[in-house]
Amino acid sequence: MSRHHENHDRTRQPAPAHPPERAGGAGPASATSPPAAVAPVHEHITDAIKAPALVRLGAHAVLARFETMKVYAALGAVRTLLHRGRIAPGQTLIDSSSGIYALALALACHRYGLRCHIVASTTVDSVMRAQLEVLGATVDQMPPSQNLGLDQERRVRHVRKLLADRPDFYWMRQYHDAIHYAGYREFADLVTGTLPGSSLTVVGAVGTGASTGGLVQALRETGREVRLVGIQPFGSVTFGSERFSDPEAIIAGIGSSIPFGNVRHELYDTMHWVDFRHAMAGAVGLLRQHAVFAGLSTGAAHLVASWETDRDPGRVHLVLGADTGHRYAERVFARHTEAKEMHTLRPLRIRALDELRPPWSVMDWARRPDPQAGRPVGRTDEIGVGTGPVPSVEVTP
Repeated sequence: MSRHHENHDRTRQPAPAHPPERAGGAGPASATSPPAAVAPVHEHITDAIKAPALVRLGAHAVLARFETMKVYAALGAVRTLLHRGRIAPGQTLIDSSSGIYALALALACHRYGLRCHIVASTTVDSVMRAQLEVLGATVDQMPPSQNLGLDQERRVRHVRKLLADRPDFYWMRQYHDAIHYAGYREFADLVTGTLPGSSLTVVGAVGTGASTGGLVQALRETGREVRLVGIQPFGSVTFGSERFSDPEAIIAGIGSSIPFGNVRHELYDTMHWVDFRHAMAGAVGLLRQHAVFAGLSTGAAHLVASWETDRDPGRVHLVLGADTGHRYAERVFARHTEAKEMHTLRPLRIRALDELRPPWSVMDWARRPDPQAGRPVGRTDEIGVGTGPVPSVEVTP
């Protein structure tokens, strides 16, 4: 086990080099002087960046803005796998990613002495790729595709080819293995301590399902009354919008062209479908109104939360901001003059999926099951991605 694994929960407090002085350096401080501020010295950068910055967006909304939210998922999964003996230091972990999970997994591997192999989406930019490579990860990036669906299919095919050649690789399966829920219990504890009370609404992009689902499941297990508002792009199969396309869509991480086993539809109370232009309005609006530079999925969550809080002002709304805005600097923020004003945008309220329409629709999901359950096996299943959850080592006796 690496030294990082042995010490992952410890922080070291710096000792003062000399007695504190009064203002002006006149000698030792008196007994009435306020204590010096103390910050923890972390054993690894993942401890410093896993917790979000919490920013109030209004009387009834708080943003949890992460540098890389999936650090919780990657650390929780890797620690559990190491503890259960399913992986060992020096082994190679492999997975497919559109960006922030890739960085989170590379950081977790760096911390615990593991190797990392990423099959990256075409949307991963040069800055992200450089970080991954310097961290020691091997990166295989997909070529430009006609759409993100083809990109996703190519990635999964490539992972399976690599596994056939290297059976010693361990596939993390962020889309399907429920072990990725484990790390969000720590975030749930943070939310409970920071935002106490009886009622809470969590607003966030669905993505693989682990962040929103893992957080809310852990919060509900404490007996707290928690609503979950999910967000999807048009074109995603996850909540039944695959018949639509959004040519400008670059929010690869919040929807899917293949079924994700980690999405538990029965956890969601309300669902919003948002196109690129509306997500862009939310991201630019967040920077303009609150000086918060965050990603496109965070912009979509900000837009949705603004509408939700107007209709339910008696609840605290926790808005999940998965990453910073750096990946979207050119494609979103450099075009800020094109962004619509958030206050002019309203969703279409629908009662069934056949009423779904771009650019923004909202539906009371009411914790119903997967609308695609029981569908015939299709091409995406033939490449080895099943329609149901993959058994997780987290629930193995």
